[in-house]
Amino acid sequence: MLVTAVEPLDKNRSKVFLDQEFAFVLYKGELRLFRIAVGSVLPEEDYCKIMSEILPLRAKKRAMNLLMKREYTEYKLREKLREGAYPERIIEEALEYVRSFRYIDDERYAADFISDHADARSRRRMEQDLSARGISGEVIQRAYEKWQESGGEQDEIAMMRKLLEKRRFDPDTASREERARTAQFLIRKGFPWEKVRRVLDFGGCEEC
Repeated sequence: MLVTAVEPLDKNRSKVFLDQEFAFVLYKGELRLFRIAVGSVLPEEDYCKIMSEILPLRAKKRAMNLLMKREYTEYKLREKLREGAYPERIIEEALEYVRSFRYIDDERYAADFISDHADARSRRRMEQDLSARGISGEVIQRAYEKWQESGGEQDEIAMMRKLLEKRRFDPDTASREERARTAQFLIRKGFPWEKVRRVLDFGGCEEC
């Protein structure tokens, strides 16, 4: 394989291109070790060593270091590894490694998230937040059901009333325009229309 480009990524690392395609990122010492320079030929044996020994170990350590600082969903951890310019096959190997020890578990992550936020966020809002973290709807549903089975409860009516107290909203004196603005506020928070309607006491108004 012909080394067609070596582009500095930062002061210590460079991106290596083989046969015009990006291959991997190596440190300066590794470039010297494998005698990698533009126009040189990388032997198959060295390429295999880089891809099967050096990069997998580095990616696994990177994944572990990230998880020591905070919990990640699989999607977010994959994004972090991609930021390090690891090849996709190396990323998959690192994810499989941490997955095998259950260091990443999307269902557990979702369940913990629901438990931590159920008193302040609507169910729909939590689903949106978890979806943005790359967790599937099926996994979110299972996590929510398990949370309920373990005694978890959510009173969205009470949550909305608490929000309205903070906004000093009085349904007895609010104008039609104030009600409409407040309804939109609650809907943006993820609360379902039927519950919003009850809290704001829209009654049978079909136009609201």
